[in-house]
Amino acid sequence: MTTVLSQSHFIFGLREGVANNLCFVDEQTVVFPSGNSCVLHNTVQRWQRFIPGSEKSLGQRALALSPNRRYLAVSEKAEKASITVFDLHHEQGRKRKVLTAGDLLVQEFLCMAFSPDSKYLIGQTGAPEWMLIFWFWEKNKVLAMLKTTTSNNPITQISFSPHNNMQVCVSGNGVFKMFRCSEGVLKQSSIAKAETFNFLCHTWMSEDRVVAGTDTGRLLVSESGDLRKELKMSSKPVQGQNDRHLEVRRIKEGDVNEGVTLFRITAILSYSKGFVCSTGPGTVCLFERLEEDVYRKSREIQILSDPGSSDLTPAQGQEIDTMCISPAEETLAISTTQRQLYSINLSSADTKREGKLHFEFLTQPFHSNSITGLSICIRKPFMATSSLDHSVRIWNYETRELELYKEFQEEAFSVALHPTGLFILVGFSDKLRLMNLFIDDIRTFKEFTLRGCRECAFSHGGHMFAAVNGNVIHIYSFTSFENIRNLKGHNGKVRAIAWSLDDSQLVSSGTDGAVYEWSTQTGKRESESVLKSCSYTGVAFSSDYKSILAVGSDLTVREIQDCQVLREVPADEIAHTALAVSHSGRVVFTGTSTGTIRAIKYPLPIQKEWITQHAHCGLVTRMVITYDDQFLLTVSEDGCLLISKIIDKEGRGLKSNRQIVHTEEILVTKADLEEKAHKMLELKMHLEELHMENEYQLRLKEMNYNEKLKDLSDKFIQEIKSLKTTQEMLKTEMERRERETQQNSTESAVKHSKDLKDLEQSYTSKLIVEHNKYEDLLQRHEQMQEDYQRQLKCAEDSRRQALVELTQTYEAKLQDKTQRLAQCQEEAEQKLREFEEIRRRAEEEEGKKMDAIQSKYEKLLLSEREEQTKLRGSSGVMTQQLYSLQRQIDDRMEDINKMKKERQGLTGFIRSLESDIVVLKRQISEHEKTSQDKDRTTSDLKIMNQDLEKLKFMLECQLSDLKKQIEPQQDELTEKAHRILKLEEQLEEITKSNSKLKLSMSDLRLKLRSKDKEVQRETQKVKDLETLLERLRCDLHGCVGLIQEPRKLKDRILMIYGRYGPHTDAGERSSSDDHVVKTVCYQRDHLEKTVNSLQMKLLQSAKEHDKVYLKLMKENVTLIAEINELRKELHCVRTKAKEDRVQRGLLKKSRSGSGKD
Repeated sequence: MTTVLSQSHFIFGLREGVANNLCFVDEQTVVFPSGNSCVLHNTVQRWQRFIPGSEKSLGQRALALSPNRRYLAVSEKAEKASITVFDLHHEQGRKRKVLTAGDLLVQEFLCMAFSPDSKYLIGQTGAPEWMLIFWFWEKNKVLAMLKTTTSNNPITQISFSPHNNMQVCVSGNGVFKMFRCSEGVLKQSSIAKAETFNFLCHTWMSEDRVVAGTDTGRLLVSESGDLRKELKMSSKPVQGQNDRHLEVRRIKEGDVNEGVTLFRITAILSYSKGFVCSTGPGTVCLFERLEEDVYRKSREIQILSDPGSSDLTPAQGQEIDTMCISPAEETLAISTTQRQLYSINLSSADTKREGKLHFEFLTQPFHSNSITGLSICIRKPFMATSSLDHSVRIWNYETRELELYKEFQEEAFSVALHPTGLFILVGFSDKLRLMNLFIDDIRTFKEFTLRGCRECAFSHGGHMFAAVNGNVIHIYSFTSFENIRNLKGHNGKVRAIAWSLDDSQLVSSGTDGAVYEWSTQTGKRESESVLKSCSYTGVAFSSDYKSILAVGSDLTVREIQDCQVLREVPADEIAHTALAVSHSGRVVFTGTSTGTIRAIKYPLPIQKEWITQHAHCGLVTRMVITYDDQFLLTVSEDGCLLISKIIDKEGRGLKSNRQIVHTEEILVTKADLEEKAHKMLELKMHLEELHMENEYQLRLKEMNYNEKLKDLSDKFIQEIKSLKTTQEMLKTEMERRERETQQNSTESAVKHSKDLKDLEQSYTSKLIVEHNKYEDLLQRHEQMQEDYQRQLKCAEDSRRQALVELTQTYEAKLQDKTQRLAQCQEEAEQKLREFEEIRRRAEEEEGKKMDAIQSKYEKLLLSEREEQTKLRGSSGVMTQQLYSLQRQIDDRMEDINKMKKERQGLTGFIRSLESDIVVLKRQISEHEKTSQDKDRTTSDLKIMNQDLEKLKFMLECQLSDLKKQIEPQQDELTEKAHRILKLEEQLEEITKSNSKLKLSMSDLRLKLRSKDKEVQRETQKVKDLETLLERLRCDLHGCVGLIQEPRKLKDRILMIYGRYGPHTDAGERSSSDDHVVKTVCYQRDHLEKTVNSLQMKLLQSAKEHDKVYLKLMKENVTLIAEINELRKELHCVRTKAKEDRVQRGLLKKSRSGSGKD
C-alpha cells in the first residue's frame, strides 16, 4: 500500500437533493451536505470538520439535528437504506447507531425528525412502501410502524410536537395527518380534509397548533388536527400603523381556491417572537405575534443577485429550500435551490428599521452547476474554476476565500491561469477569451475564434498557451498572440493536454484512444501509443518527465514510455476520469466516475493497491496538485470544489524541494484609481457633514437630558420622604413583633414542662406492663424448644426403618434383572450365526450375475467404438465449414462498425454546425440590441445636459439669496453661544447638588439595610428556638418505642442530652443490674435530672445547636462533593468497561476471520 494519501481539508459547495440540508450546531457552526460528506463549518474561524458517508451509499437524502444539538441523523439511499446517527460532541463525529427498517426492504428515507428530548427518531420511507417508522434510537429498537400514504400523494415533511414525545405531524400532497404513539402502535389522532391542498412545509406554533404552507401561497392553521382556519391579511390596517396584519380566520366552504398566489411557500420556521416564512423566490418575511390569533409582518428580507452578474434585480430564480435559526435566535440562515447558503443577523435587522434588508452569503458564493475547468498558478495561491453556470471564479486555497468571480452570457468549458496569476484564459461556447485579473473585476482584452474550447493550458514559462478545437491543438504566443503551431493527428476529440517542465514537449490524449507526445518547437510527433478500444480522459507527465501516465474508459491506469506500455494497474469496476501526479514522484492520484479519489503508489504496482477517499458524489472532472505538494484540488459534476491535504500515514505533510514565494501584486487600471480617489474625497466630505450634524444633535440631546435630570431629582426627593415614613412604620411594627415573640416563648416553656411531667408518669406505667409480658414470653419459648426436640427424635427413628426396607426390595429386583440379561445374550448369539450363513449364500449368487453383465457390456463397447470413429470423420468436415462461416460473419461485423463510426462522425459534425448557427444568431441579436441601447443613451444624455444647465442657473440665484440671509443668522448664533455658556454653569451647580443628594440617599439606604438585617436576625433566633423545641419533642416521641429495651432507651436519652444539653457528664454512670426494677428506678432518676438540666440551660443549648448545625452542613457539603466524585469515577469505569467489551468483540471477530482464512 502507498505511504501517501489525501485527507479532506476544506470544501466549497452544497449538495442538492437533500432534505433539511442546513442546521445550526451552535451560534458559530453550521452543518450541511457537500460532496459525499456532511460538513461542520465554523463561520467565524473558517474551519471545517468532515463526517464521511458510507461506502455502499447511493447518495444522502435527508438530515436531522436533535433539539439538544448533539446528535446528527443522516439518511442514505442504498439497496437497503439506513439512517446513521453521529455524535457531534466527539471530535471526529463518532458513529453512534445505524438504524434500518428491519426485515422491510426500503431504498430511501425521504425525511426524518428527532423528538424534543432527543431519545426518539421518526423516518418516512419513499415509494412504494411510504412507511412511517418510530425508533427508540439509542437501543436501535423499532417501536412502531405505519403506512401513511400512497405514491399519488407523496410526503414532504414529518415532525414531532415540541411538547409531546409521542405526537407526530405528517404533511404532503393531499396529506395532513396527526399520529400518536401509544402501546407500540401509531394511531391517527385526527382526520383533516386535505385532498385539495399540496402542503410543502409546516411548523409547530404551540402544543396543539400547526401552521402549514401550500404550493398556492396559503398558510393554513391546524388546531388539534383540524384544518379549519387560515392566516389571512386583515382588510384594514391597524390604527397608528400602515402595514396590515395576519389574522387567523375560519376556512369557509367556498374558500378552497381563494387567495391563490403565484409564489409557493417552500419553508416555514417558528421562533420565540412568531414565525419566519418564505413568501416567494428569494424572499423571506418575519411575522411577530401581537395577540393569540394576530401576527404583524415586521420585516421583509430579500436575496440580491450576485455582484459578479450583469443583472442587478433580486434573484428571482432562487427558491428557499431550508431555513434554520441559531440557538440564541441571533442569526437566520437559509439554503436555496441554486446551491447557495445565506444568512442575516436578526438583532441588526431589529435595529435597522428603515430601508430594505438583504441576505449575505453565509460562507462564499458556490457554483450552482457542474464544474468543467480547474487551474492553478505558481506566483499566487490561486485556483480558477469554470462552470456550466456561466461563471468563472478565482479562489485562494491558503485563506480559503473567494477572491474574484464573474458571470457571463455563455457557458465556460475550460480555464487556465497564467503562472503569474494576473491573467486567465477561458474557453466559452463561442470564443476563447484571454482576460486580465483586476483587483475587483475580470475583463477581456483579447479574443480568439475557437468555439467550444474544452481544453486549454499555459506553458510553465507563461510565454505560450495551448488550446484545443475539436481534434486540433493550437499553440499561441502569449506576447504576440500569434498562432505558432497547429498540432494535427488525432482522429477524435482531444480530452486532455499537459506541458513538460521545460515547455519543449506537450502530451495529448483523446477519444480515439491515442496518446501523442509532441515537440512544441517543430510541431512533430515524437512518440505515440494508440489503443482504439479505450477513450482517454486524462493524461500527465511523470515527476521526472520521462514517461506518460494516462487513464480512460477501459478502467486501467497506464504508464507509457517510448511508444510502449511500461506498467498498468489492473482493471476495476469503476472508471478513472482524471489524473494528477505529485511533484515528489511518490504517489499518483486518480478521480473516478463515482466521485472517489484513489492514491496509487508510484512506480505503479502490479496488483490492485490503492487508498480510497470518498470525496464527491459525482464524476470527478478535474484534479490538480499544488506546486509545493501540500494540497490536492478536485472538482466534480456535483458543483463542489474540494481542497484535500496530502499527508503520509503519520499525518504529516510532504516535504517539497521547491521553494515557492507567493507575490501580492495586482492589476489596477488608471481609470479605476481615479474613480476610487474621487470616491474617497466625496466620502470625506460626507463624513465632515455627518460630524457636524452629530455635534448639533448631541447638544440637543444634552439639553433634553438636563431637563430629564431635573424631573428625576424631584421624583427622588419625594421617594426619599416616602421611604422615611415607611421606615418609621416598620420600626413600630418591629417593636410590636418583638413583644409578641417574648410572650410566645414564655408560654411555650411553661407548656413544655407540663407535657414532660405527664409523659414521665405514663411511660413508667407502660414499662412495668411490658416487663411482665416479656417474662411470660420467655417461659413459652422454653416449652416450645422441648417439644421441638421430641419431634426430631421421632423423625430420626422412622427414617432409619424406611431405609432398611428400601434396601431389601431393591436387592431382590437386581437379581431378577441379571437373570434376564443372561437369557438375552444367548438369543443374540444364535441370531448372529443365522445372519452369517444368509450373507454367504447372497454373495455367491451376486458373483454369478456380475460375470454375465460384464460379458454383455463388453460387446456393446466394441460396437460404440466403431461408430465413434465414423462420427469423428464427419465432425472434421463440419468444423471446416463452421470456420469459414465465422470468417464471413467477422468481415460483416467490421463493415458494420466502420459504418457506425462514420455515422457518429457525421452526426457530431452536424451538431457542431447547428451550435455554430445558434451562436451566430445570438451575436446578430446582441449587435442589434447594443446599437439600439447606444441611440437611447445619446438621446437621454442630451436631455440630461439641458436639465443640468437650467439647474445651474437656479442654484446660482439661490446661493446669492442664502448669503444675504446668513449674515443676520451669524449674530444670532453668537448670542445663543453666550446663553449656552450660562446654562452650562447652571448645569454644573445642579450636578453638584445631585451628587450631594445621592450621597445622602446612599447613607439612608445603608441604615435601612442594617435595620432590616437586625430584624432578620431576631426572627431567625425565634425560628431556631421553635425548631429546637420541635426536634426535642420528636426525639422524646422516638424514645417511647424503646420502653421495652431499657439499654437502647438509656443510650437514646444520653444522645438527646448530649445534643441539647451541656457536654459535661451529668451524673455517674453505673452498670445495669440483672433485676428489672432497679433499672426502671435508675432510668426514672436519670430522666428527672436530664429534664431539669434542659430547662435550666435551654439558651446555651440553642447556641451549641447552631454550632452543630454548621458542622453538619459542612460535612454534608463534603459528602456531596465526594458522592459527585464517586459518580464521575463510576461513569469513567463504565465507559472503560464498554470500550473493553467492544475491543474484545473486535478481537473475537478478527480471530474468527483469521481462523476462517
